[in-house]
Amino acid sequence: MATDIKDTAHAVEAAAVMRLLPARPRLLALGEPTHGEDTLLDLRNELFEQLVEQEGYRTIAIESDCMTGLAVDEYVASGTGTLDEVMESGFSHGWGTSAANRELVRWMRAYNDGRPASERLRFAGFDGPLEITGAASPRQALTALHAYLAARVDAHLLPCTAEALDRLLGPDDRWTDPAAMMDPAQSVGQSAEAGELRLLADDLVALLDTQMPHLITATSRDDWDRARLYGRTATGLLRYHHWMADTSQARMTRLVSLRDQMMAHNLLALAERGPALVHAHNSHLQRVKSTMQMWEGPVEWWSAGALVSAQLGEAYAFVATALGTIRHQGVDTPPPDTVEGLLYALPEDRCVIDAPRLATALGETRPPLRVSPWFGYAPFDPGHLAHSDGLVFVKDVPTGDCV
Repeated sequence: MATDIKDTAHAVEAAAVMRLLPARPRLLALGEPTHGEDTLLDLRNELFEQLVEQEGYRTIAIESDCMTGLAVDEYVASGTGTLDEVMESGFSHGWGTSAANRELVRWMRAYNDGRPASERLRFAGFDGPLEITGAASPRQALTALHAYLAARVDAHLLPCTAEALDRLLGPDDRWTDPAAMMDPAQSVGQSAEAGELRLLADDLVALLDTQMPHLITATSRDDWDRARLYGRTATGLLRYHHWMADTSQARMTRLVSLRDQMMAHNLLALAERGPALVHAHNSHLQRVKSTMQMWEGPVEWWSAGALVSAQLGEAYAFVATALGTIRHQGVDTPPPDTVEGLLYALPEDRCVIDAPRLATALGETRPPLRVSPWFGYAPFDPGHLAHSDGLVFVKDVPTGDCV
């Protein structure tokens, strides 16, 4: 068995990853089992740089706010702003403080310097403007979409005025109140104003689509794509807020499902533009159903990766990541009979595994799921091997590596 497992392991490099795939996928996703460890992000940077240079990928997308990420994209594409500014304002979830994320943005800007527009790298956040504690106001996305249309189509085609939107939106703190995540009664998502805004957002998106030939000619494909992002985000946020006000037992399942639906829509839009590299938690990228323990109990949902894979087929590829130890978080040497334990016995500090081949080597004897003493690390489920294109294994995460 040890020989069989060793035969599935290769150095973590672009060529080894591509050998696992039948062809270059439109979306190549690399997952991580925990957030905030720069060792994993440094490895991501190294692998993504090789894939850009060797395989022609031109977009890098990470699990961060799709709206704030626009500023990062402008910086890496044209040098608008400064590195300090975009690291402070262009990321959600605190990712801007990561030294590895900073290095990624710096490298992308340096790569683009002096290159023609057609060869430049693009950056994207593909998460919605959402945090575990709540969701953003739909104001930014909705008013940006309205402004784009108002400047380019006949006024009588617009379903409302900017003033009407402002009145219906009201103060932003009504939407961003963190108490609404724990108490549905504190959400404004099912108010009369929110209901009217959902209808108006739908009409604005429809107008954007019906005016596509004129709008692309009057501006550019990039501007129209950005307006589509505004539309997806506005409608997604309004839908999310609506279900934040729900009191049924399905509330949290709906919310986590809607978040990944927003992610999936953003990834599919990126795939239309060209080949893209994607990085996020394994649970957002895997093909099988995701599960998580919440304060209201366990939830189960189809991830963005599952939704995208169902549409793109082999044009979507997923490589998961698993870890041996994160000792500073209490995650010590894995039991030898788990997937992580079997891989920990290999001599390499890090390797990429042919996941389907490892599943075949293990046969009917499926290893038990590792139990993590720390909620922040999600062990790799052995049942996912056959549904993953590859598995990156990192033996030890150094102490003090966290963001």
